[in-house]
Amino acid sequence: MKKKNERNLVYISRLLVVIMFIIGFFMIMSDSFKVYTNLTYDISKNRSVKAIHLVSKYVAEETETKTVNTFSELLQYAKTNPVKFQGTMTGYGPDCIGCSGYLACPPRHNAKNGNIYFNDNTYGTIRIIAGDKSIPCGTIVKVEGLRKYDAFYAIVLDRGGAIKGTLFDLLYTSSSEAIKLGRANATYTIVRWGW
Repeated sequence: MKKKNERNLVYISRLLVVIMFIIGFFMIMSDSFKVYTNLTYDISKNRSVKAIHLVSKYVAEETETKTVNTFSELLQYAKTNPVKFQGTMTGYGPDCIGCSGYLACPPRHNAKNGNIYFNDNTYGTIRIIAGDKSIPCGTIVKVEGLRKYDAFYAIVLDRGGAIKGTLFDLLYTSSSEAIKLGRANATYTIVRWGW
């Protein structure tokens, strides 16, 4: 009986050590990777879709912005820091050749009705852009220095075969409207990496 009690005591003490390790691990991780919920919805007039995303993100105002020169640096640092870089911007409409009018990223926003905006819980009503498929859906980009525009925020909600690297494609109500932008230089800052 005494040996059984000793074995139980050893078992309980080992179990407590494992539990304390797990609790400590999660306490450390919770400080490094805060989890936020981000409620977003499609503000399209024809339909409304609500989606809740669990977000592991940095707080842009509390984290130093890193200036990068290459797309590989962007991909390396944007997951943990806001990154600033130079790139180009083109425009497209939902009626473009090969376009369905529905955006590639959930909640599959319907842009055919002329709605070129998205309402983000954190950044409010912002423009929609298509980005390289290495940049996750829900990424928020601050756009500056684009001719004829003041600085504005945009969300990556679409993809495109020709959209690679630091080229972004700004959604317009139609292709005839989008063509006026042409191909323009801009300064980008990624302030949120994905949802």
